[in-house]
Amino acid sequence: MRRLSFIACLLLFACAPWTLHAAEKILVIGDSLSAAYGIEKERGWVALLQQRLQEQAFGYRVVNASISGDTTRGGLSRLQNALQRERPHLLIIALGGNDGLRGFSPEQTRNNLRGMITQGREAGARVLLLGVKLPSNYGRAYTEKFHRIYLELASEQDVALVPFFLEGVAETRAQMQPDGIHPAAEAQPRILDNVWTGLAPLLEAQSSG
Repeated sequence: MRRLSFIACLLLFACAPWTLHAAEKILVIGDSLSAAYGIEKERGWVALLQQRLQEQAFGYRVVNASISGDTTRGGLSRLQNALQRERPHLLIIALGGNDGLRGFSPEQTRNNLRGMITQGREAGARVLLLGVKLPSNYGRAYTEKFHRIYLELASEQDVALVPFFLEGVAETRAQMQPDGIHPAAEAQPRILDNVWTGLAPLLEAQSSG
């Protein structure tokens, strides 16, 4: 009787929906906007993503490789090692804000992001690109040219895109920390909702594939 119960438990465990992707990972490579700068890490959108995945029976494990202050150049230089180490099924690229704030050439940012997309795909990962917009005080011409990087890359490379992952947050002073750059803890669920619009279809495609 005990043996039969043990076997039944094993079968139940093997068939549970949340075990379908138990070994699969989502790698997030970003900067302070994804590294929970200035707030408790468990309240950041990446940590909240892990919670939502569990609640919705997606068994992915989220690996946060975000570093405050990072640029697309830094992300490109360290992505290959992260991909080899984690072997993710999904890659979320959330970089570029620091490039713009430092006045880097949009073409340099574009090339770095393109390189990361290429590396992700070559490693077998589906890619989600999170778009960034710069504050208006950087000038209309530069801010528009910078934002077009993401729109054009997504079309050129045929990757999933969230056009502006701080939509509804960056425009609202109450949603930001005192520095006016980093989102407050209260804004993190909204950021996750924005990211989810691009991520959910990839999760469904991965499940059905």
